[in-house]
Amino acid sequence: MTNRGVDESLRPFLIALIGVVLKVMLAVSVIQMLGVATTSFIAVIGAAGLAIGLALSGTLQNFAGGIIILLLKPFHVGDWIEAQGHSGTVSEVQIFMTILKTPDNRTIILPNGALSTGALVNYSTEPRRRVDMVFGAGYDADVDHVKATLQGIIDRDERILKDPAPAILLSGLADSSVNFTLRLWVENGDYWGVHFAFHENVKKVFDREKIGIPFPQMDVHLHKDA
Repeated sequence: MTNRGVDESLRPFLIALIGVVLKVMLAVSVIQMLGVATTSFIAVIGAAGLAIGLALSGTLQNFAGGIIILLLKPFHVGDWIEAQGHSGTVSEVQIFMTILKTPDNRTIILPNGALSTGALVNYSTEPRRRVDMVFGAGYDADVDHVKATLQGIIDRDERILKDPAPAILLSGLADSSVNFTLRLWVENGDYWGVHFAFHENVKKVFDREKIGIPFPQMDVHLHKDA
């Protein structure tokens, strides 16, 4: 197991399981060598195993899921994952459950059975992530000026990578705004820092450059009858 790189959390359980199976096989073999009929004995063991399996079906499913997770390793301790409607940093991978820690210091316990068979998103497998953001400008704003302003904010943030190159796209003409989509590549650890800082910088720079940030509004016209 050491040479194969089997996870340390899995080794004691596999060793214990294999030991129990081998001891049962040894006991049956010894009884058979002594001339005792083992057919009924094996049938009793099989029936007991079936009853125990049915009683512990949920627990055994989590156990099997834990083995799959520890063998295939779709995530590691320290990865940020999203699964079963929850997201957080993997704190511990146990044989029956996986423990997540959230940024606000909550502990989330996920059963390994559902975790191994359901959809899972691992945000930590790749060293880089793309930050996607959308900003709206008023219809009276000059498109080239808005793009140049956004590009200036990008150039001043050293955390934003030059390769792949940042993209500034006019993505939509909404009811009250012209929408610009930004696609910025950053190192994985800089994702949220860039996300929050960029929103703050856009508000400050747009105000300084007199670029209006529209909001939903409605014009009401009153007509007086003759």
